[in-house]
Amino acid sequence: MFSFQGPGVVDRPNLESTVERTVKLKRLMLFRILFCMFLLCSTIFIQHGKNLTRLNPPLLLLYGIVIGVFLLSILYAVILPRLKDTLIFAYFQIGIDITVATLIIYGTGNFASIFSFLYLLIIIYSSTLVDRKGTLIMALLANMQYAATLTLEYFGMIHPFVQRFQGSKDFEWTHVIYKIGVMLASSFAVSILSSFLAEQTRVTQKELKLMEEHVRRVEKMAYLGELSAGLAHEIKNPLASLLGAIQMMQDDMSFNPHHDRLMKIVIRETDRLNTLLGDFLFFSKPPAGNLQKIDVGQSLDDILDLFQNAKSVKKHMSITLNYSKNLYIKMDPIHFQQIIWNLFLNAVDAIHEDGQIHVTASVVKPGVILIQIRDTGQGISEENRQQIFNPFFTTKPSGTGLGLSIVHRLLEFYYARLDVDSRPGHGTTMSIRLKEADASHLSLFR
Repeated sequence: MFSFQGPGVVDRPNLESTVERTVKLKRLMLFRILFCMFLLCSTIFIQHGKNLTRLNPPLLLLYGIVIGVFLLSILYAVILPRLKDTLIFAYFQIGIDITVATLIIYGTGNFASIFSFLYLLIIIYSSTLVDRKGTLIMALLANMQYAATLTLEYFGMIHPFVQRFQGSKDFEWTHVIYKIGVMLASSFAVSILSSFLAEQTRVTQKELKLMEEHVRRVEKMAYLGELSAGLAHEIKNPLASLLGAIQMMQDDMSFNPHHDRLMKIVIRETDRLNTLLGDFLFFSKPPAGNLQKIDVGQSLDDILDLFQNAKSVKKHMSITLNYSKNLYIKMDPIHFQQIIWNLFLNAVDAIHEDGQIHVTASVVKPGVILIQIRDTGQGISEENRQQIFNPFFTTKPSGTGLGLSIVHRLLEFYYARLDVDSRPGHGTTMSIRLKEADASHLSLFR
């Protein structure tokens, strides 16, 4: 089933991978232990400096916090390697840290405590572990705890251990509301700013990783292209002579069914090798195209109209197309069709039974058009993903392994980029970045 939808683009979520979050959680556990050591040393220093007993309530609370956080850190270290999805675990750790910060603030004066900034530190590092919505939720949790302790102190329901300064009950209610409001505004401002910066950092790191992979592929394929061109030319000439000799023998020899069948096999396989060498030469040096201004949306519509009648397309497969209006590039239409067609074929081959292919096209930044082809297939392993652009590498029983290699070389000819995002069992996304027709001086590698 094919579904063709008009203009409009589906946004791609920017999700933090489990591996990256695991690394950050390990760093957070290390930082938490270092903070506990600092808190322990400070508590011991205060105890000896003021000649306080170990049974002093504030000291007991601080010692209890240190011991509790150390034990939690050990528990986190044991649980973390056994988790497949670390997002909920990250929320749990941040929530515990907020509660620990509340206890520290309560133990050091609550309303008069100088450690209320701990909430802001927790909100900042939470932005590196969860998305913007999650960071705002953590900021809300911190403010709820802070407001609750100040309110309980104001009504005399709790009494902070340290009372060197005035508490909330010594001020008007409006002053308590003001302090809660200041904390609320500052924490939400910090959460929005830090989550924005964290998202920008994640996007930049991903872009740098993709560009590094692209540069490595270009260097590797340039070398393979030079080598393949020489080999193809050396093989093509003897192959043509061999084919001519077989055809002459076929014409001169008297008819023999057995010999005729064998010669037809030789001719057929020679033609197949000749076609393969032609593809190999095309990979080594794609022919110069006839540059034209192409309407991307209209071209995608036309290609899908042809593709839906191809034999390789499964009857129950769903293909959706969403694109923005007025997307134009400069490219040979035949090359553009060859690129999209090959990517469609790969998406279809990745889907065993019923599945979906989503095609989107939009302007992602001034002068850059992004075309994405997502499938719900079996995905690509990390090992295979590093090799899919190598000539003759294929996981298909009847594939030649030149489809993606040729696509990459064609896009390289137009200074475009092809990125692959795939995980086994989660499908594959092929992303093509092209220059808009009027953005000839724009670089796609920045």
